[in-house]
Amino acid sequence: MRRMQAAGIDAFGGQVRLLELAAPGSPAPDEVVILVYAAGVGNWEEFVRVGDWDVGRTPPLALGVEAAGVVAAVGDDVTGLAAGDQVLTHPLPLRHQGAWAQWLLAPAALVARKPAAVGWEQAAAFPVPALTADQVLTAAAPVPAGEWVLVHGAGGVTGGLIVQLAVARGATVVATAGPSSAARVSRYGAHLVLDYHDPQWPARVRDVSPGGRGVAAAVNAARGGAAAALRAVAGDGRLATITGDPPPPERGVQVTDVYVQPDGARLGGLVAALADGLLSLHVAARRPLAQAATALQDAVAGRVSGASVLMLQQSPS
Repeated sequence: MRRMQAAGIDAFGGQVRLLELAAPGSPAPDEVVILVYAAGVGNWEEFVRVGDWDVGRTPPLALGVEAAGVVAAVGDDVTGLAAGDQVLTHPLPLRHQGAWAQWLLAPAALVARKPAAVGWEQAAAFPVPALTADQVLTAAAPVPAGEWVLVHGAGGVTGGLIVQLAVARGATVVATAGPSSAARVSRYGAHLVLDYHDPQWPARVRDVSPGGRGVAAAVNAARGGAAAALRAVAGDGRLATITGDPPPPERGVQVTDVYVQPDGARLGGLVAALADGLLSLHVAARRPLAQAATALQDAVAGRVSGASVLMLQQSPS
């Protein structure tokens, strides 16, 4: 049986280390096998490591839920992809192992083509934050054109993509971010960027909103920040959060707790926008697979001011 090098865990709660695991065999009719060139590293991997996010597999487990690479084999029923295609994916639930491995088995329906204009590192770190941003914005503001939208926690990778998507879809965006991120969030097109350290920021959002009533929609991407974001929302408005801390609804505000859902077709549209320059994503850290444990520790601690990736192969020309 073919073996592959991976980074992951022997048991839930265990330390991340290099593993040697069985490589995927021939794909099922609806599957593809991907030779992984780069894989994303996010703080969400900590939930997988400790067993709080069921990704469809148990240890020994290669971590990683997003990757970019080259199709190595396709199932008999796959018509839209072929060996040699450059792709990216968020392939949950896992059918074999995670993305921090040399080969990844994925349903073809959850795979998108990588545009030539998008580099491997960007492509690897893009699927989870991009799909999350799209889905949480849609929940908060299904038709954002003309609306005032708050993005709380806009300095992170996902928060920045939420701002960019909201602006591209015609919203007036008020954002919160730390001082080191404020200029970048402004460049994304935010109408106003407030320092989230200021305890009065929800009141300031209400003050600048039309009629002083608050924003029509808010997206929370700040850990523990959903309740504060709710205070900036007008009555009968909408709040969507990605941090698992939805506050009780009040004043008629609709509150939604959003968890990312894999979607190959939607990912294809989003990565096309990245290729066209309508979206941007900064990769701040690149590490070899052997340093996966350090990469995850840095992501959890917030020591990376941008996206983080593991490089598994030498990029093709």
